[in-house]
Amino acid sequence: MAGNSDPLTPRAKLAVTAGKAVAAASRAAGRGSGSVIGGRVALKLDPDLLGRLAQNLDVVLVSATNGKTTTTRLIAEALRAAGPVVSNALGANMPAGITSALAGGSDAKFGVIEVDEKYLAGVARDTDPKCIALLNLSRDQLDRAAETRMLAENWREGLAGSKAVVVANCDDPLVVWAASSSPNVVWVAAGQMWKDDAWSCPSCGGVMQRPGDDWFCGECGFRRPTPTWALSGDHVLDPHGSAWPIHLQLPGRANKANAASSAAVAAVFGVPPQVALERMYQVQAVAGRYDVVQFQNRDLRLLLAKNPAGWLETFSLIDPPPAPVILSVNARGADGTDTSWLWDVDYTRLTGHPIFVIGDRKLDLAVRLEVANQHFQVCDNLDQAVQMCPPGRIEVIANYTAFQDLRRRVGN
Repeated sequence: MAGNSDPLTPRAKLAVTAGKAVAAASRAAGRGSGSVIGGRVALKLDPDLLGRLAQNLDVVLVSATNGKTTTTRLIAEALRAAGPVVSNALGANMPAGITSALAGGSDAKFGVIEVDEKYLAGVARDTDPKCIALLNLSRDQLDRAAETRMLAENWREGLAGSKAVVVANCDDPLVVWAASSSPNVVWVAAGQMWKDDAWSCPSCGGVMQRPGDDWFCGECGFRRPTPTWALSGDHVLDPHGSAWPIHLQLPGRANKANAASSAAVAAVFGVPPQVALERMYQVQAVAGRYDVVQFQNRDLRLLLAKNPAGWLETFSLIDPPPAPVILSVNARGADGTDTSWLWDVDYTRLTGHPIFVIGDRKLDLAVRLEVANQHFQVCDNLDQAVQMCPPGRIEVIANYTAFQDLRRRVGN
């Protein structure tokens, strides 16, 4: 598909040029990457620009509550085996940021696009994707995100009849419900550690039965589909039953699950699992996540966790006690201003770790840790917390804007 004649109208070209100019001005003023404001300006000048930019690309859309930025990066690496890729690698995942990213990829064959859950149906309509990866759905940003079942319903309606191959996690009932309206689904057994948003059947509201790794609704018969791809320990099982080793520099079970889904997506484009998985090894960190940085003569590992499901996965990969842990929570616009989700996180998993608490909402977090019988100290800032930590590598876990604050402070 790529390499056709230039699809852009004069108006579209003007919109792209204007958007790039505004983005450059924003960067020069020190206001971030400029991708969102640049995309907004471009879409104002040509509301159809996203579709025009996508029409010469084989597009993959990636959506989920957790793991979409990392999975987008893994898929992009895998598909580079088959041609040039354009991707919104910095995580600007609403239409303006996506438009801005695609405007920078004039010679690309593939567009690998992370999409915010609420915008998936609209972006799919505009970009005519060849493949859509659906990883998981769980509670997040309680003050403004729709309830998870409503999001699943929006996906289900928005993707009904889509020509795209939908690569979906068969272990998440909400994802299965959303994907089941699509005629062409590839099921991946990627696992589901957090189950608290899927105890009732999304189809009829009945109680979900969960024997072992299986699940089904005892009332309407809605059940886990049979996967053709599966994560099995440190391997991906392909549809032929072959096991391919996963070698990642990224830690944890969740990233192996992301790699399994990414291998299934790569196969849709003809990239074999062995090639795809080998290329994924290149990814060391994703927008600062998992980076180990030197700060005040200490090694800090930076970990992002934005919601209960993400915190649960993150606790499973930190160094064992007595490794010190710094927790930072904000509640700014990009995080969601409601911190009641802290009560859904099982902080008893941190027992034995020295804990240090920072961030705008450190007192909210302190109350939660007190109730969980954890020993912790509240600190004014990162510098103070690091100075109080016992020797050894420090695990630093932060939600979205707190993570950005940390990166700025450590110069990452």
